[in-house]
Amino acid sequence: MTLFRVKRVDAIAAVADGETLARVLGAGDLILLGIGAVIGAGIFGAIGTAAAGQTLADGTVVRLGAGPALVWSFLLLGGACALAGLCYAELAAMIPQAGSAYAYTYATLGEIVAWIVGWDLVLEYAVGNVAVAISWADYVKTLLTGLGWTLPPWLSTGYRTALLSADPRVHGVIATAPRLAGVPIVLNLPAVGIVAVITWLLLRGAKESARVNAWLVAVKLVALAIFVGVGLFNLHPENYTPFAPNGFAGIHQGAAIVFFAYIGFDAISTAGEETINPQRNLPIGILGGLAICTAIYMIVGAVLTGMVPWRTLGVADPLAHALATAGYTGTGWVVALGAAVSMSAVLLVFQYGQPRILFAMARDGLLPGWAARVDPVTRIPRATTWLTGVVVAGAAAVGDAAETYDLTNIGTLFAFALVCVGVLALRLRDRDRSRPFRVPLVWIVAPAGAAACLFVMAGLPRAAWERFFWWFVVGLLVYAGYGRRRSRLASLGHRTVHVQ
Repeated sequence: MTLFRVKRVDAIAAVADGETLARVLGAGDLILLGIGAVIGAGIFGAIGTAAAGQTLADGTVVRLGAGPALVWSFLLLGGACALAGLCYAELAAMIPQAGSAYAYTYATLGEIVAWIVGWDLVLEYAVGNVAVAISWADYVKTLLTGLGWTLPPWLSTGYRTALLSADPRVHGVIATAPRLAGVPIVLNLPAVGIVAVITWLLLRGAKESARVNAWLVAVKLVALAIFVGVGLFNLHPENYTPFAPNGFAGIHQGAAIVFFAYIGFDAISTAGEETINPQRNLPIGILGGLAICTAIYMIVGAVLTGMVPWRTLGVADPLAHALATAGYTGTGWVVALGAAVSMSAVLLVFQYGQPRILFAMARDGLLPGWAARVDPVTRIPRATTWLTGVVVAGAAAVGDAAETYDLTNIGTLFAFALVCVGVLALRLRDRDRSRPFRVPLVWIVAPAGAAACLFVMAGLPRAAWERFFWWFVVGLLVYAGYGRRRSRLASLGHRTVHVQ
């Protein structure tokens, strides 16, 4: 039963060894963080794959496309995330600390479950940012091409992307690349560069990062407004027929990949320890950001599938592609610029979240102590910020976006489902505790949220489940070999603990 020892809410809320973060963010900052994370690689990149589906170089169909019914995929996701978001809001208001779903499950379902969730959140943030960095690089290549500049393919393509691509021009990069000791040099240097810049910015402090994010959000919203404004005058009704070419299966599988775009509200919860008046501002930031972003996705999806046939959207830059097809090459360049800025904001928010997850786990003893150190000047987890930057940059240099989308989605959906279950567990275990925000109809909303997340998970391809299984196994081995023995909670010798 020691595996399921829980940490009381009071213990999580207590100061640990003075290593706390500075409260500098308001409700507006949180909503902008949410928009910064949600409106990015999903709407500028993955939306095309969700509409058109995905086929590998060998002809294998990985997923069916939603077609014009993409708007229903977004509505399905908005509903599922709203249910999970309500549960997040209740726990975030009660436990306004760094750690997000990891901290919540520690207080509700026990240490082993908390570890699993924390391990899964690495898939959400670090692995997810690999996909975002790759998509950012694709849009930058579009921008440079518009200016008449072309990067060598072997320096702007990840090895896995070249290996898996069905496009012979991309797949052929491996054969034409220079070699070192017989090994082809195929690296995505633009993706590495943007991760390096974002890491440098985050090292300057949380408030400074939030200010930059606000400017990036403004640029991305202007870019989307231009796309919608131009697209509304170039809609072709025949593109909406058939509306759901692959039926509900296409809608379901489209939702599964675009779920990647909706995980920004979880990133908001990682800012709990840096939020002013968190009991009020965290629920506003989580639910307000989610509602705004769902509306934006549905509008852009409807316009995009009306502009061009849905089968043509399986490209890295679908919005720019749609505008170029309609004859607005110059406008497409502007939108590509907005996309690059937009995904910079996503990188910023996710790179902000991952170090704080690792920081919270280290503060509980489940990871080495150096990861729990806070910079005395900026009051940020400096070591884990550096670590996240190096790992994401290295993986983005050689990775493939589609593969990382699936891993990100399955890990995050699993964490969301456990948060929904955790709300119910805490309602039973600690009924009298003050709850600044309460989930309405909790015995309906929380189970429905967990079921909705599991349902979306079922739409992911088999390969995603296999990789998730092995990631899960490795995580359990790390916990058994390190975290279980070094847990601060275990050192106190109690199943539950209250820290004064």
